[in-house]
Amino acid sequence: MTGTENAPLTLQDVPRYFGSTYVDFGTGLHLWESDGWKNESMSWKTGTYIASNLSGIPELTFSGPHAQDYLSKISINNVYNWQIGKSKHLVMPDENGLIALHALTVRDSEESFRMFGAGVPWPVYKAATLGAGVDLTARDIFIFQIAGPTSLQVLERLLGESLRTVGFLEIKKIRLPGLDADIEIEISRIGMVGTLAYELRGPLDAGPTVFDAVHKAGSEFGIKRLGWRTYVVNHTEGGYPQQACTFTSSAYVDSGFVSNPMFGPTVLGAVMTGSIDPADVRSRLRTPQEVNWAWMTKFDHDFAGRSAIEAEAAAPRRKTVTLRWNKDDVVDVFASQFDPGEEYKNFEFPTTPQSPAGGHADLVTLDGNPVGVSSVAVYSYYYRHMISHCTIDLEHADVGQEVMIHWGDYGQRIKLIRATVERFPYLDLPSNKSYDLSTIPSGATSPATLT
Repeated sequence: MTGTENAPLTLQDVPRYFGSTYVDFGTGLHLWESDGWKNESMSWKTGTYIASNLSGIPELTFSGPHAQDYLSKISINNVYNWQIGKSKHLVMPDENGLIALHALTVRDSEESFRMFGAGVPWPVYKAATLGAGVDLTARDIFIFQIAGPTSLQVLERLLGESLRTVGFLEIKKIRLPGLDADIEIEISRIGMVGTLAYELRGPLDAGPTVFDAVHKAGSEFGIKRLGWRTYVVNHTEGGYPQQACTFTSSAYVDSGFVSNPMFGPTVLGAVMTGSIDPADVRSRLRTPQEVNWAWMTKFDHDFAGRSAIEAEAAAPRRKTVTLRWNKDDVVDVFASQFDPGEEYKNFEFPTTPQSPAGGHADLVTLDGNPVGVSSVAVYSYYYRHMISHCTIDLEHADVGQEVMIHWGDYGQRIKLIRATVERFPYLDLPSNKSYDLSTIPSGATSPATLT
């Protein structure tokens, strides 16, 4: 929907900006597009964006003397070597070693852990079925992602103080000038764009005020409001496979989860698009190895799916790479729209299908033989290339390898598009972890004023 006059009350995390478009993904309305998809897709390379796409998903807190042991049982990660005040990206597989959920989690104390963005309540389900003996609470929060080379300056301008001591994966409690002193917000140096990025988190009802304050503080830096229309571009460029965007959760096919009256209704069935048969659900699922997260796996503890993951570690088959699509073949897809007869499936810029699209899977072949699965087609305005993530056989994963993408929906007209394996991540800017903050001018002059 467009404009602000008719924006429904379910818009919770951002202001009602005139001229913006919104979309409802089941957790309330979110920004779809605000500053034009080209401007938004350039923002994390040349300036800054603020995005609210993860807001509305409850923050889960696991606490008590058994909380750490419980997270260990459901995660491939070692959760014992974990400093208080730092975050980990927990990967939670099912018994078959397929990813049911992955989520950023912070350790607040010896016995308390908070999880963000758990769109599928897999850890809640497992806690109930395993009888884990943990205390579990949920809180409605906003999550605002601020990313790009000027993101630090924007946040320093917002707060009127230096944030140079906030290290990668660390968090810091902050107070926003002009906001009720009892409202505590935290900042974390984390993101999914592949370069400098931060998150702000706090109570959901404070979201619109905080979002607008960041937007105003970033005005002199040309900040953009990144909507869902362009959100998957940063994941694809930045080398971050994402559940519901480039693959789907195995909870979708877990009989216990789906049949559970409490948790089953939370699963939004993925739309199975692409040239691979919709009945082939496995092509839409991923193991940690297949998305390049095997390095997180520690076989020093028992966890769900360990046997399957251990077997795959002994004989890995696939990994994720970037595919760069042949320009002439892509143009031919557009040209077919003007010819008589059945046209090829067209592209919508900047992503096809538009999010959420974890159920999309295109066949990738070499000499006519299947070698991989390509996810959402993404147009990178920055690089002027069509790219995608592809889970591909290891023997064909070298940069420069040429393959064929079967573009179109199963049973419809298919276009064979040449593609080349390229670097992963595709974004060639300094990573968040290694970004030299000394090269960034200070933004801490005076704090932004809330109006």
